[in-house]
Amino acid sequence: MAKQMSIIPFTGKLGNLIGYKRNGKYFLRSMPECVQQTAATRRASRRFGAASRKGAFIRNAVYPHLDIHCDGGHINRLNKVLIAAGNQHAAITGFRFNQHSGVDRFFPVAPRLFPDGILNIPAQTIGRYKGIAALEVKVIATRIDFTSRQVAGSETVTLIIEPDAAFQETNVSLDVPGEGSLVVVFQVRGMYKDGPSGNRQHMAADIIAVAAPQVPKYATKRTYSKRTILLPNLIAHTHTYPAVVPRE
Repeated sequence: MAKQMSIIPFTGKLGNLIGYKRNGKYFLRSMPECVQQTAATRRASRRFGAASRKGAFIRNAVYPHLDIHCDGGHINRLNKVLIAAGNQHAAITGFRFNQHSGVDRFFPVAPRLFPDGILNIPAQTIGRYKGIAALEVKVIATRIDFTSRQVAGSETVTLIIEPDAAFQETNVSLDVPGEGSLVVVFQVRGMYKDGPSGNRQHMAADIIAVAAPQVPKYATKRTYSKRTILLPNLIAHTHTYPAVVPRE
């Protein structure tokens, strides 16, 4: 391993050298003359490649709707979960896009998704945090076909909740028809009086449910509409987004 001292460092392959970045510094290493792979290492390589592609697909489907900063290691963490999960996509339930804070920090009683597409947020006491005037809750529902790598559509519901208030049980209907699994992300942001908090402890976005499709295979077209849900002591906004074009 050699440190790059040139004015313009590089990453990637250059002749028999490979440039890479680690902890903000650039290094060089030489390529091995030959690489011998066993059957096991080839299988592991294929699993890693499949998980990396699937992870990029999930992130690109969710990113446009997130309002928080993901932590720097979330890509590798998601890939690791997907490698262990194989085709059991429900295993990504509980994944945190921000590892420094989770939904359970704000909602001790976890939301749950019913088979009919109703997200139930149980009644509970919402705590108060210093300087936080309100909590913004955003439910992101995305219909993903992991086989064809297509996104049928996405829908978001946003609620503004006052801390210290007794939160009443709330049901949110998530209407995203089409083929594939319904991936539900629950995002929470602490809000100051003049805008969102930038403290990573005041923001969370977790995958709280991955549900198998509940519609016939031929129902693949998405009807786009806007809905407004009126709930006691809450301000709610709903918007439906067109399908996301997958990208690596």
